[in-house]
Amino acid sequence: MNISVAIVGRPNVGKSTLFNRLAGRRLALVDDQPGVTRDRREADASLGDLRFRIIDTAGLDDVDQESLEGRMRAQTEQAIRAADVCLFVMDARSGVTPLDNYFAEIVRKTGTPTILLANKCEGGAGKSGLYDAFSLGLGDPIPLSAEHGEGTSDLHAALKVIIPNEHDEGRDRGKRRRSHNEDGEDGSVSLDGQPVRVAIIGRPNAGKSSLVNTLIGEDRLLTGPEAGITRDSIAIDWQWNNRRIKLFDTAGLRKKARVVEKLERLSVNDALRAVRFAELVILVIDATQPFEKQDLQIADLVSQEGRALVIAVNKWDLVEDRGQAMKDLKEQCSRLLPQMAGVSLVPISALSGFGLDNLMTAAFKTYTIWNHRVSTAALNDWLHEATQRHNPPASKGRRLRLRYMTQAKTRPPTFVVFCSRASELPDAYVRYLINSLRDSFDLPGVPIRLFVRKGKNPYVDK
Repeated sequence: MNISVAIVGRPNVGKSTLFNRLAGRRLALVDDQPGVTRDRREADASLGDLRFRIIDTAGLDDVDQESLEGRMRAQTEQAIRAADVCLFVMDARSGVTPLDNYFAEIVRKTGTPTILLANKCEGGAGKSGLYDAFSLGLGDPIPLSAEHGEGTSDLHAALKVIIPNEHDEGRDRGKRRRSHNEDGEDGSVSLDGQPVRVAIIGRPNAGKSSLVNTLIGEDRLLTGPEAGITRDSIAIDWQWNNRRIKLFDTAGLRKKARVVEKLERLSVNDALRAVRFAELVILVIDATQPFEKQDLQIADLVSQEGRALVIAVNKWDLVEDRGQAMKDLKEQCSRLLPQMAGVSLVPISALSGFGLDNLMTAAFKTYTIWNHRVSTAALNDWLHEATQRHNPPASKGRRLRLRYMTQAKTRPPTFVVFCSRASELPDAYVRYLINSLRDSFDLPGVPIRLFVRKGKNPYVDK
């Protein structure tokens, strides 16, 4: 039994702070200004012996339904209807406001069990607001400080009436773990048995959230003509062809010089964190403005992090001469991204769904290459041929000798070659070896690491 608990309330009452407290990690962005949270965010949470799924939502506001805030409110109302329990948070220091009364009525009409929390009660500062909270008609309010953790024992007692504790859930969780283990052969190629982590990144308004919504088949994320709607990196569990995937929608990455506000810096850091923890990255670019400088910088960042990369060319339905456009794109990609030579370029339309199967097929082909291991015997045969074809240059009048090679690890493919005088091998020759490796062992579209090490002299002690 997987209980979901939604945190709701008007803007800036401390919902995301409580979400982070229950999740045990700083997942949601927190700032003093209201309206930071836009998309609803989910995470596994615990409180004492209780385990549940926590949902952070956008602040409820009385606005036009067609506006961005109205679409945020619709997402929140959807989370309320889907939740097993609601935590209605109000600001005890501000007291009960007309918005609190208005949205308390909405929550009551849904019939979802609701626990009323009077937040910001540390030090007795919100005592008067705590007494006002009784007027909301949602039961006895629980005094709480999400920032300092005060009142969580009372919250635990209230949740315990609804949520089974860990001991009661032990047998069910064991069954779920066994079923996940049995699903290990379901086509998911994640080496640790976990879902494959896929980050969707790109410039603002490139169509990242629309792509995720079309992939999962529901309006899970806020979209619209406004640039920079997404702020948090939102993780969504999904399956494609029996492969378990965790999709990460991220905030648009602008040029660093333009990121001046604190909140946008937090959003960018959250997006970069998603890239670092991802295994596969889908870079969404605009087909009408392809390969701008920021696109190239994002692709280079993915290469430096060593992640598998696929480029989704979105808004393909707006392109007229598609054959010539794809030819030009491939030429630009080869010229501008030599460090990711052979990366897959997949034309798509996030709104219509065109090309999404091709995108996921290319993504998992690249992911398989990213996990590929080459045998040591094959590597040393190749090394012999590569050095015969193009001899290492001489240094200080003496020829450099490449003696032996092995693959140290995968994810990304990482190789070590042992050289007589490693520090003197030119970078140009290392690039030659990497390009030859890529061509000989069919490793397109993934970063390749090649380290040169000095071999140990067996006669040094003699």
